[in-house]
Order: sequence, then structure tokens, then C-alpha cells
Amino acid sequence: MKLLRHGTPGRERPGLLDPEGNMRDLSGVVPDLGGDALSPASLARLADLDTSALPVVPADARLGPCVARVGKFICIGLNYRQHAAETGAALPDEPILFLKATSSIAGPNDDVWLPGNSTKTDWEVELGVVIGRRAKHVPVARALGYVAGYCVVNDLSEREYQLERGGQWDKGKGCDTFGPLGPWLVTADEVPDPQDLHLWLEVDGVRVQDSSTHDMLFPVAEIVSYVSRFMTLHPGDVISTGTPQGVGLGMKPPRFLRAGQTLRLGVNGLGEQRQRVVNDPELP
Repeated sequence: MKLLRHGTPGRERPGLLDPEGNMRDLSGVVPDLGGDALSPASLARLADLDTSALPVVPADARLGPCVARVGKFICIGLNYRQHAAETGAALPDEPILFLKATSSIAGPNDDVWLPGNSTKTDWEVELGVVIGRRAKHVPVARALGYVAGYCVVNDLSEREYQLERGGQWDKGKGCDTFGPLGPWLVTADEVPDPQDLHLWLEVDGVRVQDSSTHDMLFPVAEIVSYVSRFMTLHPGDVISTGTPQGVGLGMKPPRFLRAGQTLRLGVNGLGEQRQRVVNDPELP
């Protein structure tokens, strides 16, 4: 299944994509697509629905983040071999974990806001993993059984905030709109091998990231297992699994986003995101 959320920001309703590519409303079936609604039993119930009987959602409806009420937004740093090489970083011995503020989550096609005095906002296409069952100290061999599905993530980063302002990476990762999720949450049964997915990103129509999840240093199963040793994962938690080479920071000279630019990115089978870059409209 391809699950989605549609509607105005903060008032999204659950939905799905039917076999003909039409959006259908699920609000009469589940309250939203988060928490226990992503459990194996709930997903099995949704899979048995007669989608033709569900209300049609207008094709031009806004798509919201594909997961509601995300409890934890966990990211993995330097998880692609070629990305580590382009930044001059040594390959980590263990996954690098950091948390991205849930207030950064946005819809897949919402504007990206450049934060105040930003000069180094960067792009990062990533594979997102959505947890469907409570996971604690999960062995690698069983880890994929705790995954509800997958989605596209743009882990936007303000590099000056992240790398030049002291402390942890979080300051450069959690700005408003820096975590677009979607367009869809694609259930795990439609992704037989998460290590064989093409992912890419374009800036103003020029492809700058073009790689495969095969280049991951730590695969999805190992990541889920590893994270579950340090914190209990709950249904609806999202893990963003790292970005491949081609980020602005790694270019010579580095390139960063400016207002007026556009982003287009995707992961094979998981859909595409399209974003316009604007200055933060809420700044004084």
C-alpha cells in the first residue's frame, strides 16, 4: 500500500493511493496514520479494504507529511561511503545517531524556508524508515519485521549552524521545514530489498545526487537493531538513514541553496518530492 495524508497543515486526513493512482480518503477507517494505526494488524485491515468504496480526494489536494504525530525523528550521519569521502570524513565504526526536531517535519511539496541569516542551507535525499512495532534490543535478523514502511526524506541542513556554531549537529538540522516526509508511506511488503533502491535529487533541474542504498555503510536492518539498543522505538517513529554523495557541502567550491531555487528528489518506488526554496516568511 501507498499511504498518505492530505489537507491543510495541521489538519491533514489519512488516505491511500488506489491501484489506479487516485487518492482515497481513510478518515472513516482510521483517525490518522500514526502510532498504532501503523501496527501490523492495522495495516492488514487497511490492505483488505475495497478502495473503490472510499471517497476520492481531489487530485490537487495538498499532501502532508505521510506520518502523523512522529514521536522520534532519528537520523544516521555519514552512512554512505562516497558521501563520507566527499566530505573528507573517516568512515564511522558504528552508526552516528542524532535527533532531528519533529517541528521540522513538513509535507513533501511544501516550501523550504531558509532560516534567519542562513548562508549554507544544504540538501540531502534519504530513505526514511517508519517503525510499526515497539522495538527494544531487536536482533538484526528480525529487525525488518519491525518496519511498517518506507518514505522519501529530505534531511535539509544548515551547515554553518551544524558545523560552525559549537555543540551538536542538531542546531543545523531542526529548522522549520527541514524534514519533508512523503509523498507516501509505502508499506514494507512493497519494498522487498531496502538495500536496492535508487535515490536522487535535482537542484533547478540539475541532478546532483544519484546513487543507490547499496552504498550504505550500515544497512537498514542493522540500523533498526542498533538504534533499538539505545532507545525504545515506537510505532510512527521515523529513522532517516543517511544521504549519498552530491550534497552542496561536498562540492568544490561548496554550493548552497538560495531563495527562488527548486528541489526535486525521490527514491525508486517511494515517489517524488518537489520544493521551492523561500526565505522564512515568519521572520521579522
